[in-house]
Amino acid sequence: MDRHTRNKAHIAPLRAAQYDFTEDGVRAAMGVVFAHDAIFRLCHPFGETEGPDAFYDAAYASLFRAMPDLERRDWMVLAGQTDRGDDWVGCGGHYVGTFAAPWLDIPPTGHIATMRFHEFFRIAEGRVVEFQAIWDIPELMMQAGAWPMAPSLGREMTVPAPAAGDGVVAGPRDGETSRISCLQVMDMLTHLKRHPGQGGPEVMEMERFWHPNMMWYGPAGIGSSRGIRGFRDWHQIPFVNAMPDRGQYGEEILYHFFGDGPYVAVTGWPNMIQSITHPGWMGISPQGKKTTMKSLDFWRLEDGLIRENWVLVDLLDIYHQIDVDPLARMREFNKARHGFDPETGQADGV
Repeated sequence: MDRHTRNKAHIAPLRAAQYDFTEDGVRAAMGVVFAHDAIFRLCHPFGETEGPDAFYDAAYASLFRAMPDLERRDWMVLAGQTDRGDDWVGCGGHYVGTFAAPWLDIPPTGHIATMRFHEFFRIAEGRVVEFQAIWDIPELMMQAGAWPMAPSLGREMTVPAPAAGDGVVAGPRDGETSRISCLQVMDMLTHLKRHPGQGGPEVMEMERFWHPNMMWYGPAGIGSSRGIRGFRDWHQIPFVNAMPDRGQYGEEILYHFFGDGPYVAVTGWPNMIQSITHPGWMGISPQGKKTTMKSLDFWRLEDGLIRENWVLVDLLDIYHQIDVDPLARMREFNKARHGFDPETGQADGV
């Protein structure tokens, strides 16, 4: 068994324990999978934690209370090595459960709820030593009817698994295909950064890299889109117009790219820096303030072109950096709910 297949197998007990979620089972699996001093980096408002027990207490405990039938469903599991020599495993999927009690003051619905996750595990000497993850908290807020910010331009939906049905990539890892896939995605990103500094949309050469029927699955708050036209209309044009200096601070950030067959993943904490200098993106007023962005992404290539792209951005952290608190605004917003008790977070009928 090659080491990347071994690394996927190493985190398999954690995935299995979270599929049949119990506190004892998940804590035990975390103790096996993670180093005792592993660093956990989770999206806002959680931040950084050290050690598996501390992370369970800070993050999973409250989520499990809110969804007592919590279940993890992975539809993507990739592994590979970055150009720095680090070994990573990247997972994408949904946490699923009955939203029965408040979480982060998001009011429960009493119905099934889903929350997409992108989670990355860096493995060294047989243990996970670093964890980076974004949970799509705005997605859960929207399902509860409690998203208090600007509506998405793209389509909000439960993001699907890869169309090819092979996102949980089996071993052994195909090193050459993985390398070619990585080069294609990195070349595409290099071309994207040429606009607007080096010319109009044509300098991005999008038709060279993207399939005509591409799907771009953005985070809740931005939404998903289909085709190059949809991607440009519902995400790229507002994003680039608001932050034309994006992609110009490469020396200040660190990417972790790795491929696994026709799939590519990237993580970084952060992996983008830009300034919001113009209006139009998510209703944010331009402040000219330099902000960082944490984005954890996956791509799937088909016949040499990118057919699907899953993107999660820590949007709550972006708002936090410009002194906007969507969670606090949500709490104010929830006061208008019929029968809502701000002390308990409960509403009538739940």
